[in-house]
Amino acid sequence: MRRVIRAVTAAALLAAGTITAFAVAGPAQADTQICEQYGSTTIGGRYVVMNNRWGTSAQQCINVTDSGFAITAQQGVGNTSGAPVSYPAVYLGCHYTNCSPGTTLPMQVSAISSANSSISYNYVSGATYDAAYDIWLDPSPKRDGVNAMEIMIWFNRQGSIQPIGSVVGSTTIGGRSWQVWQGNNGANNVISYVAPSAITSWSFSVLDFITDIRNRGAITSAWYLTSIQAGFEPWIGGTGLAVTNFSASVNGGGGGPTTQPTTQPPTGTSACKVTYAADSWGSGFVANVTVANTGSSALNDWTLGFTLPGGQAVTSSWNTMLSGNSGAVTARNVAHNGSIPAGGSTSFGFQGTYSGSFASPSTFTLNGSACTKA
Repeated sequence: MRRVIRAVTAAALLAAGTITAFAVAGPAQADTQICEQYGSTTIGGRYVVMNNRWGTSAQQCINVTDSGFAITAQQGVGNTSGAPVSYPAVYLGCHYTNCSPGTTLPMQVSAISSANSSISYNYVSGATYDAAYDIWLDPSPKRDGVNAMEIMIWFNRQGSIQPIGSVVGSTTIGGRSWQVWQGNNGANNVISYVAPSAITSWSFSVLDFITDIRNRGAITSAWYLTSIQAGFEPWIGGTGLAVTNFSASVNGGGGGPTTQPTTQPPTGTSACKVTYAADSWGSGFVANVTVANTGSSALNDWTLGFTLPGGQAVTSSWNTMLSGNSGAVTARNVAHNGSIPAGGSTSFGFQGTYSGSFASPSTFTLNGSACTKA
């Protein structure tokens, strides 16, 4: 299932001027109602609760308590083969410049010694929704915009809906079994862990899920945890759904820096050469990209940036984790090709569609520094 990311939709609305900012109230008292589209408030002096009605113009209201929230009205209707209508949630960290009070996030994964959370849900029947716990990560300490990696933990789902992408296997985390899905929604990569039956409450280590996707080659320890969120994605109905309790804490001291830089520093050498070999036909194309390390020291954990010409869009990729499918694209290494020795190279590829005349990207940057194009 392809789904429009909620954060991207919010950004587009902001850019278009249809809203001026998130509607942020003061510190919440018990039973505070929010009906504004992106209205939010704080609870416990520690967390943010947001209405986040991003996929419909129909009314949605939430009732904020001292420990969570409940959906009191949800009149939107989403296509069950497409996107949900909203993601009301409570979170710790930063979401589109709205950071929870006193948060230490973003924090580099290597610096995290523990990340624990406790959650309790109330479910209802007769609605179509998932109860989703989101973990957001990015190669830079972003406090705004969309992140490159989303982990979704599906505590429950009801109706004919499914996660983004396809099933890639199963695993055991925190003593529980999970079906694992992997895909891309057009703006970021998503790995989802689906419980075989509904979980109403659980205390667990967020770090266990981060470690699992790192072992899958989706991120490295140099990435940053930016926020952890618990809420619901309703498609149809949802009145009565509630997060009755939420708590989370992220502690440093894991071996890396706990004070975050404003930008991600490059790793290894910036001396590089890129060979971009593409074959096109009709309205499709395939590109094979070779990244050569022309410097004198090994390159570890690389990020290659380039811009696809207008009319081109990526449909699939291999040997890389791609962020973005048109325009500005970022390719990052996976586990088996993250290290490029001096004088060595690695390759990845992708397939896509295009309209008009086919052309190749004109410039490339590796870890933020310009590369020579072969």
